[in-house]
Amino acid sequence: MRTLKGTDFNDRSKNSLEAKKALLERFKSRPPADDPTVQARQEERRRIIEAREAREAERRRQKEEEKARQEAERLRLIAEEEARQAELAREAAEAAEAAKQALIEAKLERDRRYAARKARAKGKK
Repeated sequence: MRTLKGTDFNDRSKNSLEAKKALLERFKSRPPADDPTVQARQEERRRIIEAREAREAERRRQKEEEKARQEAERLRLIAEEEARQAELAREAAEAAEAAKQALIEAKLERDRRYAARKARAKGKK
């Protein structure tokens, strides 16, 4: 049981030579590059690659369109929010102006009543 069958140097060398011969035969039996079947396979591969590239380009285009649409929507929402804020600011300014005007009118009315009271008091004396 010192050595197993088929593991000595001569067997390994013979197996190696047979493997090399089989590889060489496979290489020699390959059809040449100008063979119609080889050219047909290459053409089919080229068409598959072109179709894949076209699909990838379409996906990229769709992603870019979606990104542009989302950006436009985001800008539209920002513009709407800015318009709403401007409207709120305008309404607040109008309310402040109305309150200021009401205060001025109230002071004028108070001054008018005070002047009328003073005039009546002066007329009684």
